Amino acid sequence: MPGGSIYVPQDDKFTGASPQQMYEKFWVEGIGERRRMRAVKAAVGLAAGLALAARFSIPQPVLFGIAVAVIVAVADAVVAWYAHERTAVWRGKRKGEVLTGRILRRRLTKEGYKVLNGRAVRGEASIDHLLIGPGGVWIVDNEAFGPETELAQYGGRLFFGEKYGTKMADGLNQAAERLATVLTEKSGIPVTIEALLAVYGGSMPRGGIVSAERLTLLRPRRIPRFIRSRATGALSDEQVETLARTAARELHRIT
Repeated sequence: MPGGSIYVPQDDKFTGASPQQMYEKFWVEGIGERRRMRAVKAAVGLAAGLALAARFSIPQPVLFGIAVAVIVAVADAVVAWYAHERTAVWRGKRKGEVLTGRILRRRLTKEGYKVLNGRAVRGEASIDHLLIGPGGVWIVDNEAFGPETELAQYGGRLFFGEKYGTKMADGLNQAAERLATVLTEKSGIPVTIEALLAVYGGSMPRGGIVSAERLTLLRPRRIPRFIRSRATGALSDEQVETLARTAARELHRIT
């Protein structure tokens, strides 16, 4: 592991390597083993296909068995690819703010929501996305975690693996409060802002949502549905437009 351990001898090949580099190294080294296991699974699929064909008198049993083997191999390859692709943001291959922004625009703008990306109170709080719509106002930030990092809440506190998530929760809640103050003062429309964290990677409990310390963690694709479920209809179309114009004018755009 990076940083080493007093109980485990240091391996020179991992010296100075980041978790992302180690993950990529193990992934590449494991290609051969994954292919061998895929071949074994395909062989089992072939045998199962032949057995099923014999049991149910399916025509062309050999062709049916081969088809089952191909399906098994393709399914295994897709699962492996998906597991690797889920780490793309964490590995720095893709940008979470770009992916999340695209999801918000495609699924919420048609419902009257305005999405402003990369905004900040000058010299103070900054966030990846500000969402203003009929249901209220939210800020959405992005964070990527390693595939084995468990995201959970215990006793009302956030945990990212073995680390507390309090610092991140406090930072986003303070940003939400500061942005709400600016929008309220400059627009004359009282608003409160809820903070959301779009999570890439990591391991989340069933349901895909973790809430604690006034912060909600969820997968990016769940955000639109979550916002619809929390919408209060508190803002009119005119108020949404006023708040969006105020935010565009008063909040510094991060490039």
